[in-house]
Amino acid sequence: MMQFRQRMSILIRPITSAAALCALLSLSACSSESTDAESAASNQPTDTPVMEEEATVTESETVTPEPVTEADSVSTVAVFAETTPAEDEAEQQATADAAAMALPADAGVMTYETNCQVCHAAGLLDAPKYGDQAAWAPRLAKGTQTLYLHSVQGFNKMPPQATDKVSEAQVHAAVDYMIDAVN
Repeated sequence: MMQFRQRMSILIRPITSAAALCALLSLSACSSESTDAESAASNQPTDTPVMEEEATVTESETVTPEPVTEADSVSTVAVFAETTPAEDEAEQQATADAAAMALPADAGVMTYETNCQVCHAAGLLDAPKYGDQAAWAPRLAKGTQTLYLHSVQGFNKMPPQATDKVSEAQVHAAVDYMIDAVN
């Protein structure tokens, strides 16, 4: 039992010494900031008083706001202006038209054949079959924008079609291609 205590005391001494050293270092680190200021003050002659500078504000330093121009007020109004659903749909259609113009003419066919045909040709996962007017009629009644949204983001069993390999414009072109087949 005596040997155990001796061994433990040998093990504990370095630990307590290390803990004491850490405490001493942390105290000295905390106090070094104040000693730097004190040593700077002690380097000055003793008959010269140490004065700290104070920030003073004079009345001549007034801040005047910049004048508001008409362009600033118009842009601010435009940011907070509300749009109607018809305006939103028209803006979305204009954006879709601009994106579609950048695609090749056969982009809808190509996207359908590479991505959509797997489900829409056979009707897998309740997908409306390509060219089946009865299956497409209720979907067409919701509007083209809804079909675009559902195809891009996914709907029911269909996963989102816009990915890092397929753009929204390509998905829209494929939807247009399938709609043209039933019209």
